[in-house]
Amino acid sequence: MSQKEHWNDIYDRKEYSEVTWFQPEPKQSLSLIRGLQLEKTSKILDVGAGSSTLVDFLLKDGFQFIYLLDISQNAFSQSKKRLGEMSKKVNWLEGDVRNFQHSQKFDLWHDRAVFHFLTNTEDQNKYLKRLNDSLEIGAFFIISTFAEDGPLKCSGLEIVRYAKDELIHNMGVNFELMDFKKETHTSPGRMKQKFNYWVFKKLKQANKL
Repeated sequence: MSQKEHWNDIYDRKEYSEVTWFQPEPKQSLSLIRGLQLEKTSKILDVGAGSSTLVDFLLKDGFQFIYLLDISQNAFSQSKKRLGEMSKKVNWLEGDVRNFQHSQKFDLWHDRAVFHFLTNTEDQNKYLKRLNDSLEIGAFFIISTFAEDGPLKCSGLEIVRYAKDELIHNMGVNFELMDFKKETHTSPGRMKQKFNYWVFKKLKQANKL
């Protein structure tokens, strides 16, 4: 089964509020985003958005240029249904982050639990190149992964857990760490999952990978 088939199957069998990563309100992500004090005209890209409620709160906060990227059209269908008419204010980008290209440069790239699914160096480098190519100098990057004491798998797939310094090393010298937080997420089934969150600022363009 391909990645696209896998995630479409997940969202075909479960509603957005039933998946293990569901958050009624993504408080940690929202706190970090709001702490950046971005202009309401900032271009925000949520990578692996799935059917997350983050977009609901970003719209309520008044952000005008929100882009959602995900490999699953079924996930987007759930979000569009939930948002109703508000969905017309969102840019829906169906695709794989490893092959992502867009003419728009972004002020914020947000990733809650996508990068940790990339278990080999080739895919990780593809992601980092897309990240680097998509961000303006001075733009921000918020990323969350399972922590060093978090789960070993998610949705039946292997993941890579990251401690604070391990992820910083992966980002390279062109990104500066601005903030770091830990979170214990409780799934709808009351399972505890340890996450780490990092906030980076892009300082310069990276060398070609």
